[in-house]
Amino acid sequence: MFKKKPNIKPLSPLKSSDRRRTADQIIADFSIELPEPDNANPDGGDGNGNGNGNGKTASNPALTALRKSLLPENALSARFTTTAGPDLKQVSGTVYVGSHDGTGGEQRVLWAKVGDRMYPTVYTLWHNPRIVPLLHTPLVVVEKLQGGADLMTPGLQRGPPFPTKATKGAIVAVASLEAPTVPMVVGECEIDVSALSQVQGVKGHAVSTFHWAGDELWSWSSTGKAGRQPPDIIQAWDDEQGEEASLAEHTAAVDLDDEEGGVSLVADPPERSRAEQAQGVQGEDAPSNNDFIDLLEDKELTTKEIDDAFKNAFLYGVRYHMDHNKDSPSYGLDFPLSQSHVMSQLVQPFLPTYTPARTASLQIKKTSWKNLRKFLKYLDKQMLVKSKDRDGNEVVILDIDFKDRQLEAFVPYRLPKKDTPSSAGSNGKPAASLSSESSVGQKLKLLSLLRPKEKLAPILNASKADPRGLYTPAELKQLLIAYVEAESLVDPKNKRLIRINPQLADALLGSSAADNAALSSGIMARDALAERMVASASPFHAILRNDADIAHVKPKAGAPPKIQITLETRSGNKTVSKVHGLEPYYIAPQPLADELRKVCAGSTSVDKLQGSSPKAPVMEVMIQGPQKDAILKALEKRGVNRNWVEIVDKTKGKKK
Repeated sequence: MFKKKPNIKPLSPLKSSDRRRTADQIIADFSIELPEPDNANPDGGDGNGNGNGNGKTASNPALTALRKSLLPENALSARFTTTAGPDLKQVSGTVYVGSHDGTGGEQRVLWAKVGDRMYPTVYTLWHNPRIVPLLHTPLVVVEKLQGGADLMTPGLQRGPPFPTKATKGAIVAVASLEAPTVPMVVGECEIDVSALSQVQGVKGHAVSTFHWAGDELWSWSSTGKAGRQPPDIIQAWDDEQGEEASLAEHTAAVDLDDEEGGVSLVADPPERSRAEQAQGVQGEDAPSNNDFIDLLEDKELTTKEIDDAFKNAFLYGVRYHMDHNKDSPSYGLDFPLSQSHVMSQLVQPFLPTYTPARTASLQIKKTSWKNLRKFLKYLDKQMLVKSKDRDGNEVVILDIDFKDRQLEAFVPYRLPKKDTPSSAGSNGKPAASLSSESSVGQKLKLLSLLRPKEKLAPILNASKADPRGLYTPAELKQLLIAYVEAESLVDPKNKRLIRINPQLADALLGSSAADNAALSSGIMARDALAERMVASASPFHAILRNDADIAHVKPKAGAPPKIQITLETRSGNKTVSKVHGLEPYYIAPQPLADELRKVCAGSTSVDKLQGSSPKAPVMEVMIQGPQKDAILKALEKRGVNRNWVEIVDKTKGKKK
């Protein structure tokens, strides 16, 4: 609804009585469980006979705290108008603005009232878990919802059963499977989701979107700052009993003296999951991936199983380097290893992502460590690695104990086919999936190639070269030199001049004035002929990754593509930066968008480039603000040369 910027009138403070009355109405509308006062009695009074019969007493500090959490004491309100729907129907209502504790006093829109209904924004949901039912869908669907789309019934995940309060007309939140505890979308149930017994094959809308992280309501700020980014995890939103039990197991083993909040060390390696134990065979005796996947239950993993999978993937990645780079110093690992390198080269390619559910579960945010920094700290405490803090917010690995007994005792398991080392590049390193952040640190080489046209065949045949082969411009010029020397066409008085014979005339000369003059004189400069040789060939290109051999890459027709960065103005004076053309350079758009969102402290989105082919869509990353330099820096980290990037600045009406 707030895809377009609403017109918000001047804010005015809420009276204390109005704020309490509004907060109490929210508590009633959303059936929020009232906190009991410490001296509560059955009639809802305060223990001194001063009650109102419904548990709402002025002397209940817990109720006061709940009101303040839902609608802070600094709350302001204002009327707004906007348009919504395909017919741009005008909608008006009231927004409530305030700041929660711990946000530095930064005021955001916390509630929006349309008609008689109050809708929480994501800022309120991040601060007040479970006040509305939480539904789940894959991240790719959430990204579509953040563009204004509605949630269709087949997109619902983690059910049935679904939350009992997700009935028709109920206000609900939507989170991704990859970050299941962080609401990103607020909407209204179009159907009784709680009554669904299945979603596959069921058609129709499930939730109509009202507001999302990334829209204009999220972007609004009293100081003009970009919208606040979501937290990595909100533990109180995680109401899955199985996950709570798993978390309780980890909590029991936490070393309270550890400032990082890590897990206490164990004497033995963690027990491997049933799926990984079943893969303790290799070679011809190992079952196929398809046979093994049939044995798996396609369900989400517990936190302990995810932890074990990440640690085992790291052990597997190190062992793989040890087994395949025995003669290289440090087994081919170039220390220090950055966090992104550890994830892309030692962990991600070796995760047991056998099924879609396991792929959704095996995310670093779902481990007990929550991020790579704490994961590497844990490996350091296990004495598997030696790590060091760098730049205050990153950990690098300085060394690995290759003789650690956990590495020596590790038994490799079968990997998903798409990530197996057998599909590695020609440099012998495992080829990580494009969907992972495997492009950071990659080396790219751009080759411009030429395929001779048919009229050049006599020259190439005389030089004993393949007339349909692919050559660099320098190689094609050498073939011309070999031909003129073999035919004794070099002018004896001036070796830079070539005598024109009928074959050269037919293959390289046209009807231009310079060519007619050459035909009349019978000679032409060697460099001029070489230019015509190159011009008489069709362009091809190949982008080689990590020292791959051209023999293993199929060149593509046309000139080498360029990554295009576009700066343009939206909504008056609001600048956005877009980048597309990433796929030929082995760069996954979503991880790049995630990085830029953090670096630029602004919202990002990934969507199909307008006009691209449905069969081979080109994805475009959009970032708030003029972020050309940040994008270039991120591309350089991924091996992109500045000359391969084209910048179009539409804010100034000219091309740079």
